Amino acid sequence: MLIMPTNASNKLTEPGPSRPWDSEQSTVGPWAGIVQVFRSNIRNSVMFLVLILVFLIFAIWSQGKFIGSYNLTSLIAQTCVVGVMACGMTLVIIIRHIDLSVGYACGFLGAIAAILMETMHLPAILAIVIVIAIGAAIGLGEGLLIGKVGIPAFVVTLGLMIAMHGLLLLSTQKNGTINITNKFFLELSNGFIPPVFSIGTFSSGSTLVIGVAGLVAFILLQFTSRVRQMRNGFAVDAVWWFALKLVLVCAIVGFLVFKFAVFNGISYAMVILGAVVFVVATLQSRTRLGRHVYGLGGNPEAAELSGVDVVKVTVVVFVIMGALVALGGILQASRMQSATTTAGTGFELLVIAGCFIGGCSPAGGIGRVTGSLIGALIMQSLVNGMALMNIAISYQYTVQGGILVLAVLFDILSRRIAAAKA
Repeated sequence: MLIMPTNASNKLTEPGPSRPWDSEQSTVGPWAGIVQVFRSNIRNSVMFLVLILVFLIFAIWSQGKFIGSYNLTSLIAQTCVVGVMACGMTLVIIIRHIDLSVGYACGFLGAIAAILMETMHLPAILAIVIVIAIGAAIGLGEGLLIGKVGIPAFVVTLGLMIAMHGLLLLSTQKNGTINITNKFFLELSNGFIPPVFSIGTFSSGSTLVIGVAGLVAFILLQFTSRVRQMRNGFAVDAVWWFALKLVLVCAIVGFLVFKFAVFNGISYAMVILGAVVFVVATLQSRTRLGRHVYGLGGNPEAAELSGVDVVKVTVVVFVIMGALVALGGILQASRMQSATTTAGTGFELLVIAGCFIGGCSPAGGIGRVTGSLIGALIMQSLVNGMALMNIAISYQYTVQGGILVLAVLFDILSRRIAAAKA
């Protein structure tokens, strides 16, 4: 017997009046495009908002001391050390690995530089070259153990972190502190580009020239990149979002240039950091190695089937990481004008958290060195601001750990939302 559906059942199966949130009309309106752009650029949006929020909170809390020229110069000097290592960590995280040893390795390699100059009386340039070579060799060993032998990166770098801590204590056990007197070496983090000329309250005219030239170059590069993408048929950001990003970046950089110009100017450490960021960013976007890094991080099995040498890429990435850790150790020893038993302590947290805040994903395949640099600035701003306000170190570590967990949680949730929409 055939039973026909009742009217009630028909009401359940027939499409009824649509709800506001199910209607296409609900997405039409002046705010629809804005919401859509923020959703598609959620990582960058949150990153910039957090940076601005951190600066505003500490600027108000410290009654302007946080954004004073002296403190900002100190903040950027601290960020240069973490930022250099974050550039290498970005590549490591993209290929689905991690390096826990960067903190104590930074301290140990800085101590080696101090010993080479103060005990063995080697020239600063030679000592720097030797230390970077040692860092690259350490990275080579890590890469071979991880890529060739197959030991998990967590285990290898955890063991190396413990070993580096011991070697740091061993290298500084005689006096506890190795004072550095080499003027060239100390200038790396404490020196500034000569002012050349001054204009009114601006004591460093060269800083103004470099800052304006840098902003003009940045704007031109952004426009040419956008035009090239449009000609090739690639999707580009909405005009208002593109303009807003330019305004925000120019405002932040312009503010920093202003503060530096009325103080001592741009430090050599900033120049070194800028060079490292440029080289690594170019490697990411314009080289075969960069494409292989993203391919390996996105899908290791598919990358290997496509002909990518997984072991070689892994080894090269860790060699780069090791060399940049050595450079970070050199900058840290130069900034502190000494090597101590506690040098580099906790740096691994700042570096890794900075990368995650800057858009890297624990799942691999995602990340930009520029984003990691902003993430490192956020983390270092938190450290600097809390220290400026005399907040107990126990609370500082608690906040830093919480930020790291929140950054990873944000990545996981954003991925789940994206997967659900797909």
